Amino acid sequence: MVLRPAPFRRRARARVRRVLTASLAVGGLLLTVSLTTGAAPPRSGPVAGGPTPVTRVGAAPGTATPLAGFATQSSAKVSDTPAAISTPGYPASGWHSVGPRSTVLAGLLAAGAYPDPFYSTNLDKIPAADFAVPWWYRGDFTVADPSRRTYLDVSGVVSAADVYVNGVQVATKDRIAGAYTQHELDVTDLVRAGTNTVAFRVQPNDPRKNLTMGWIDWLQPPPDENMGIVRDVLVRRGGPVALRDAHVTTRLDTESLASAELTVKARVRNDSASAVTATVSGTAGPAAVSRAVSLAPHESKAVTFTPADFPQLRLDRPKVWWPAGMGDQPLYDLDLTATVSGTPSDTAHHSFGIRDVKAPLNADGARQYRINGRPLLIKAGGWSPDVFLRWDARSVEDRLKYTLDLGLNTVRLEGHVEPDEFFDLADRYGILTLPGWECCDKWEGQVNGDETGEKWTPADYPVAKDSMAAEAARLRDHPSVISFLIGSDFAPDATIEKNYLDALEAADWPNPVIPAASAKSSPRLGKSGMKMTGPYDWVPPDYWYAKREGGATGFNSETSAGPDIPTLDTLRRMMSPSELETLWRNPSAKQYHRSPSATFGDLKLFDNALIGRYGKPTGLTDYVRKAGLARYEAVRAQFEAYARNFSDTSRPATGVVHWMLNSGWTSLHWQLFDRFSDQGGAYYGAKKANEPLHIQYSYDSRSVVVVNSEHTAATGLTARVSLYTPDGTRKFDKSATGLRVPGDGGKATALTVPADVSGLSGAYLVKLQLTDGAGKEVSRNVYWLSTDKDVLDWDNTDWYYTPTTSYADLTGLDDMAEAPVSATATTTGGPDSTATTTVTLRNTGSGRTPALLVDAHLVNGSGKPVLPVRWSDNEVSLWPGESVTLSATYRTADLGGSAPSVRISGWNTATRTVPATAKAR
Repeated sequence: MVLRPAPFRRRARARVRRVLTASLAVGGLLLTVSLTTGAAPPRSGPVAGGPTPVTRVGAAPGTATPLAGFATQSSAKVSDTPAAISTPGYPASGWHSVGPRSTVLAGLLAAGAYPDPFYSTNLDKIPAADFAVPWWYRGDFTVADPSRRTYLDVSGVVSAADVYVNGVQVATKDRIAGAYTQHELDVTDLVRAGTNTVAFRVQPNDPRKNLTMGWIDWLQPPPDENMGIVRDVLVRRGGPVALRDAHVTTRLDTESLASAELTVKARVRNDSASAVTATVSGTAGPAAVSRAVSLAPHESKAVTFTPADFPQLRLDRPKVWWPAGMGDQPLYDLDLTATVSGTPSDTAHHSFGIRDVKAPLNADGARQYRINGRPLLIKAGGWSPDVFLRWDARSVEDRLKYTLDLGLNTVRLEGHVEPDEFFDLADRYGILTLPGWECCDKWEGQVNGDETGEKWTPADYPVAKDSMAAEAARLRDHPSVISFLIGSDFAPDATIEKNYLDALEAADWPNPVIPAASAKSSPRLGKSGMKMTGPYDWVPPDYWYAKREGGATGFNSETSAGPDIPTLDTLRRMMSPSELETLWRNPSAKQYHRSPSATFGDLKLFDNALIGRYGKPTGLTDYVRKAGLARYEAVRAQFEAYARNFSDTSRPATGVVHWMLNSGWTSLHWQLFDRFSDQGGAYYGAKKANEPLHIQYSYDSRSVVVVNSEHTAATGLTARVSLYTPDGTRKFDKSATGLRVPGDGGKATALTVPADVSGLSGAYLVKLQLTDGAGKEVSRNVYWLSTDKDVLDWDNTDWYYTPTTSYADLTGLDDMAEAPVSATATTTGGPDSTATTTVTLRNTGSGRTPALLVDAHLVNGSGKPVLPVRWSDNEVSLWPGESVTLSATYRTADLGGSAPSVRISGWNTATRTVPATAKAR
């Protein structure tokens, strides 16, 4: 999402002897750079400021070794020639040592050059002028046997770079341009035994002028604009015949899922001056294939293995890949070797999944995804990497586990298409992904009128096409990838669309291609089937139930009720005392940690609603307390409305992307969990709404509905609804028995709450309970509502919100008496250095008052949250005599050597901390 003015919306040749420079996206020849066995696991790289490691490169065919790190320095501080800088033994004294994937600023931060950029306005104090000149990246690697062919695979350069090897320029910045293009440089004739040097003179980045990466209005952008090298630079070794572009296309019988056909494709290239006969052989899953190929000097040919020629490529009872919650996530391996005269010359290896994705337009013109023949409501969040593009595999895995814990099945990546390991993780966890180009910068500059992003020059078209080809080749075999969005706010014009589609077709792209995330059309693809109607700022919960604007109909590609106030623990880590004082006192104040956008620069809309509905905060703690309730009800309503309307026969909901899932910075804006992985009302509102079997209240019709996202129908259920005044006096109680709820997103209406219930005025509570045939509670949901409704001014809807002319009166919740809650906690060790803390909460009050939204926070010996953590449930509401047992799973090391405790708090429950004693085995 990005800032857009109303009424629409928002929202960055050198030929030396026999040195060859060729884009991997040209002619489908060299599309894939990460198929071989050398793909290294994520790593943190060298310590900044220390010695830069020398990468040892082996000679085995198919080896692809990432450079272990670089020495970096500003060109303003280096007067030596490029030939000198790129010569082995060059004394790079005073340079900064950084990891293999690092922006300039990420390297400087690791070296301690600037104070914590996540705190206060420290980021704004870093001088942007330091990054207005090129920066050098210099790395050394050793080769014992230079007789093997040696190539450099280059990708992830932001924004462009001149490339030198052992004193010789092998590529210019005109060629190595764009963050997503991939290039193979044949440096065989330059490499020698011993130490070799590669140097990049990286150009400054401006996402408004370059086809790279920008940050739009998600967070405060880094002053270096992501300048650097953010993907691995690989040193690839091989023999006379290179094996490239290996991949598998699959065809699944979606009617029975009982059979599938595989087609294996690759390209072989003779890089020698002599004619050769190469044999390409290997396995695709259980099927073995082999074929001889004759190649003239420097000739390349496509090699295809089809079921017609190799019947073993027809699989009976294939292991089908499913999204999480729908089945398992089995993966197959593709292993190919090219041999010449019996000697291996090159290899390729990667995994793939067997699954089918379709996304036709339904009768209403909305995009409806079907996975392996079954319809699926896309429940997604917008993904944000770290603001400095630092890759941390463990952190990414933690966030993907949070995604599943939230009950989501998809993440959308607008730009910032993550490294290979990200999609490997998504494959393993069954999380669907929607990658695509971003809005509001050069990517859409040609088609977005006078908005941010320069118009394209003739040089931009091949960069864009090569980017598309490279990403298509990289992502096509990942079963987690279900589409590519070639536009965001705008669809491409005919020329750009053709270039993209030609590149996708050449890469055997297997998935639906979406022209835009907004309700735009492109000449060949037609309508997008998606809408981008907001909101992006605060709206009341009942907004989501209207089938208009951003309400629960169709596929909403990015939307939410705006700001997210993190926990008090996080706020104190990211803002100064004076900033915290302003946060709760002054709704109109500029908030640096919200957004650089003028539209989203303050919290006025959110705070006005908070005050109007809950009452004026009395301090920071009270502000955070009320914001937690507001975020819980807003996020819950968004997901519940879309889930309820998914099975409608008229104008159903087909997908919703909460904008956003997370933030790469310390933020007050668009997130379900914060930069430190702490969780509050937004997180638990989403988690509650997305339960597999879920009971919910409809703000529009007052109906109590049960939604079942599991495949099997649920039967023999009882739904109960009870209404209470804030003091706990019950004013209404009714049950419905014998409920049957279809699976795959089906629903059943259990009953409807009367419009007028005697004895209710102002704020009141609604408790919903769903029990199975044995009387066991399988879903519980508690709402706080008002007899005075929020009133929306639909006629004055803007692109980012719909005004509210009067607010629901929830101030009566402040009159709730304190509810005493007892807590006992124990801890046991788990697998892989994890632990589980179990806490039992009980409302021990002798009266009627419920304990509303009781939160359990795992803390260490200093009282600081232990993060990340996954709770079985949290922010629960308990009536007197009721109890619940919750469990939290986390890494033992994150305790920092102390014993765990659990801090209990709630809307009307006093805060206290209890020890989580070790449980005897």
